[in-house]
Amino acid sequence: MNLSNQAQLNNSLLNQIRYQLESIEIHDNKLARLLCKVIPSHCPFERTVSILGRTLFHIPPLCKLNPLYEQIVSLRFKCLVYLADECGEDVTKYC
Repeated sequence: MNLSNQAQLNNSLLNQIRYQLESIEIHDNKLARLLCKVIPSHCPFERTVSILGRTLFHIPPLCKLNPLYEQIVSLRFKCLVYLADECGEDVTKYC
C-alpha cells in the first residue's frame, strides 16, 4: 500500500468516525449526564506558566488539534440540550 492510499484510508476512517459521532441521538438522561461529566467544557491543556508573578510562557489550547474536536463538543452540547429541554434539569453544574 503506497502512501497516498494509506492517507485516503485514514481520511476515510476519520470521516466515518465523524459521521458516527454526529449521528448519535441522546434519549437517555444517565448517558447524557455521563457524557457531560466526561467531556470537558473547556480545553484542559491550556496553561500559563508563571513564577513570582512573571509569565514564563503560555501553552495554547491543544484541543483544536484533535480531528474529532468539533464532533465531541457537539455531542456534549446535544447532551446539555437534552437535559435542559427534555428532562428540565439545571445544566449550569456541567459548565
